Amino acid sequence: MKTTLLGVTGLIALGGASVAAADMPARAYTKAPAMVAAISDWSGFYLGINGGAGSSHKCWTNTSILGVPTLPNASEGCHDATGGLVGGQIGYRLQSAAWVFGVEAQGDWSGMKGSNPSIVLPAATNQTRINALGLFTGQVGYTWNNALWYLKGGAAVASEKYTGITTATGAALDQASATRWGGLVGTGVEFSFAQNWSVGAEYNHLFMADRSVTLSTTAPGGAPSRVDAVGQDVDMGTVRVNYRWGGPVIAKH
Repeated sequence: MKTTLLGVTGLIALGGASVAAADMPARAYTKAPAMVAAISDWSGFYLGINGGAGSSHKCWTNTSILGVPTLPNASEGCHDATGGLVGGQIGYRLQSAAWVFGVEAQGDWSGMKGSNPSIVLPAATNQTRINALGLFTGQVGYTWNNALWYLKGGAAVASEKYTGITTATGAALDQASATRWGGLVGTGVEFSFAQNWSVGAEYNHLFMADRSVTLSTTAPGGAPSRVDAVGQDVDMGTVRVNYRWGGPVIAKH
């Protein structure tokens, strides 16, 4: 009798649970969270490398030979010094809304070299080489998510060597080294391709003031041989890769 009563009670309990389950409303559908897009923030310090090529148009004007003024001053001709560039840059940027402001210092080894026969000294060839370049600039740019376009301007410095060569033999006649300062304007584009990493391309035009250069003979003692006023400008294009510290990636729904 007890066994029969327990069985009946169990059946009644199971039936009640089924009815209660049938009366419960269906579970509401929960929408999956929206995908989150990452936006690059260009703020922070960065360090990078660059490489490319440059060209410098140089014109020599002779003003003195062996201490005797050349009157009137005589053009020795012009040439383009061309070659490769490789170096690095360090800077800091601050982003405000879509605008980006920054400062940067860049240094490059240069292989730019060129020459032309001297008009004043027909047996000689004038050769110019730029050994290194330094750029110190401010930047202002505009960003579209992971793309940045910017303008830059500031000061430039060049380390240069000037050599007179005997055209027939290739032997050096006279030479001089100089450091020249000037200004620059430039523009570039940069793309953030991974967190904290970016790649870009940049063009700069350097306005280098005319400089009076005293060349000395290569013989022992190095007596002054001639003085030339050398004018030049420089165009340089580089590809750059930067690593940035700071500048968090901002989530956007």
